[in-house]
Order: sequence, then structure tokens, then C-alpha cells
Amino acid sequence: MRIRTAAVAALAAGLLIPAGALAQAPSYPEPANPGKVVPKPKGKGKTRTVCKKGCKFKTIQSAVNRSKAGDTVKVKRGTYREAVKITGPKKSYLKLVGTPKSPGRVVLEGADKKTNGVLVNGADEVTVRGIKAQNYTSNGFFFVNVVGYTAQNLIAAKTGVYGIYAFNSKGGTMRDSEAYYNNDAGFYIGQTPAQVKPIRSIVDNIDSWGNPLGWSGTNMRYVTITNSRFYNNAAGLIPNALDSEKFPPAEDNIIRGNEIFWNNFDFHKGAPFKIATEGTSALAPVGTGILLLAGRRNIVEDNEIYGNWGIGVALVQGILLEKNPQAVDLVGNEVRNNRFGLDGTDLNGRELAYSGNGSGNCFGGNTGVSVTIPADGSTLAPCPFTGANTPNDGALGEMLSLAGEASVAAWKRHPHVAKAGFEPLELYTP
Repeated sequence: MRIRTAAVAALAAGLLIPAGALAQAPSYPEPANPGKVVPKPKGKGKTRTVCKKGCKFKTIQSAVNRSKAGDTVKVKRGTYREAVKITGPKKSYLKLVGTPKSPGRVVLEGADKKTNGVLVNGADEVTVRGIKAQNYTSNGFFFVNVVGYTAQNLIAAKTGVYGIYAFNSKGGTMRDSEAYYNNDAGFYIGQTPAQVKPIRSIVDNIDSWGNPLGWSGTNMRYVTITNSRFYNNAAGLIPNALDSEKFPPAEDNIIRGNEIFWNNFDFHKGAPFKIATEGTSALAPVGTGILLLAGRRNIVEDNEIYGNWGIGVALVQGILLEKNPQAVDLVGNEVRNNRFGLDGTDLNGRELAYSGNGSGNCFGGNTGVSVTIPADGSTLAPCPFTGANTPNDGALGEMLSLAGEASVAAWKRHPHVAKAGFEPLELYTP
């Protein structure tokens, strides 16, 4: 069952343009078929060192330009005001290494003028480690049209779109990294091509905070996100489906063993970045831990979800899809064995919300669940479950009413438990 109310139409109209397509984002490289991974070069490769004084190479780009597949570019501490491009198969397996133990010592500075801190386009299995990128108009670190990459020990801050971003690529690793105060999402993997023998992308031990979205994944596939923290964003994680990118919806992803807490950052009232008025981030429900917006065979399990004053985990059909009706329905998603509310010490506003759309969607083994949408929990079929779920137009309408900053008025506030090393962020103070 599908309903088209004025609220749905208005929401769809606002969201059909993703944040990446907004006016502040320049043109990206044309998506290409990543194909098969380029063979690894033989031999050890050469190492080139970049530093401010006393080295042959004073800029990172000059060292990259001289490097071949399998070479290493080492960057000594300092601030480098440039935008680095690693392009084409001849740069595959390149290693760009700053100071992995202290990535803040090697800084790429965009000065709100340059597009991407590091762009890797069409170069497979490139490694970027130990660097901080800040104040770029688009992204901190951007991997596109590649088979495999490693983004490790990175920091991305105050970018115009995404912090650490992979697009139209197969496989890869993001780990041991941090992203904060980015205009849209701290981390993003999207437009993943469907594969007969999937190459999984692994996301491990990341921190994403102070962003409209901690994680955004439009039409993402085969991604495992684990051992990570998503906190103090407007919304924690939103795997989603949009017509504006290829291959909808999000499929076969695993969100397992993460901490998802305090995602109540009302950036609409002020932020250290340009506030988007259109797009996914602008209308994401503030106060939400996880939102599956359409999707198939996604698993959300074994997460600690607490202190989100809107909703802990929500599932709703692809209300933004008009060109791809076959991808609208939620199919085979499982929300299981999650722990809500930190044993009653740091409650969510609502634990679970589900419109009842689709088939094979189930909820099982979750603890700390007391408040749901719908209130009677009638859409929350226990796992395992097959067959059609039970649509609930009232639940869908209530969930749609929580879009964007409107969700703040419906928060169910509860005290936060003290957490060493972390402070709740609701309103930004310069």
C-alpha cells in the first residue's frame, strides 16, 4: 500500500535533490565502470618525501605526479594548501602517508576555495593514511570509480559536503578515522554497483560527530559498519535510496556492534558550516539514531543505541523514489539484538518506528524497547519472518511529520548519563 498525502509530496519535493547536487557542490568526475581491480605491480616501489623545507618535493601533488603504481609518498608534518589528485590506473596501489599516529600534524587546508583535499579517481587500491583535511568546498577525501581503497587514520573537518566519501566503487576500507562539522555527512559510501560476487566494504572504528548526518549511504551495497561511534549528529546513520544516483536501493549492508547516541544536534539553529536548506541532510529527522529509507536485506544488530530524543531505529519505504518504483519497498531487513536506552539510564525518545511497508522485515531480541511507532507495535513482526508486512498509514504519517527540524518539537527528552570524554551537543556554540 502506498499513500500520497500533501505531507509526502512536500517531503519528496524537498528531498529529491541530494545535498551533493546543491549549488555549493562543484561538478564531480563522471562515474565510470570500475571494472576489475588493476594487477598489483611487482617490486617494492620508490618512496618520495614531501616537506616544507629541505626536501626535493615541497608539494604533495608534485610528488604524486612523479610517482608510479606501487610507489609511496611520505608527507612530513606541516600545513599544505593544495588539492591532491591521484588519477588513473598508473597511480594504482600508491600510498600517501602522513603521520598515522597523529594525523592532525599533516594538514591539507582548502581555505574554503579548493574542492577536495584528496581525490582518488580511477586508481585502484590506493592507500591514504595519517592526514587531516579541512575547509574544502566539497569533500575531505574522495574515492571514485575504483576497485578497492584504504582510508585510514584520517580526519575530515568543515567540508562543504562529505568528510570521507567513496562513490561508484567496489570494495574498500575506512577505519580508525574521524569526521566532524561537515556540511552533509561525516562518512559516505554510495552508488555501489550490483555484483555477482560482491566485494564488501569494511568500515571499522570510526568517529562521526557534529554533522547533519553521521553516515549517509545513497544506494550503498555490501558495506559492513562496525566498532564505531556515531554521536552528536542530527541523525546517526541513514542508508537511503534516491533517483539522483544509480542502482537504488541500499542493499545487503550490515550495521553491527556500534555505539549510536546523543544524535540531537539541531544544526538548523547554527553550525560551523553553511547550513543546507535542501537535500537529505536538511530534512533528516533530528534526534534519530538510524533511519533505513527503503532498502533490502540490511541488518542492524548488536548496537548500543541511546539518548536519541526522536527515534532510535526507524524504517520507512522509499518515498523519494519516482523513477525507480521497483526499489520503493522495504524487503528482508532485520533489526535484532540491539540494546536501547543504556539499561534505562539514557533513554531514546522512541526506540523503534516502522511504517509496515514491504515484506520479510522483522524485529527480534531487542532490549529496552518501550515506546514505538505505531504505539501498539503492530508493524514490528518478530524474527524470523517471511511474507508481507502490515502497512500502517497512521504510522507512516506520524513518521513523515518528524522530518527535518520539525522533529525537535516531538522530542521526548531524557537526561543523558555522564560519559567520560564526551559532551552532548544539541546547539552549537562558537
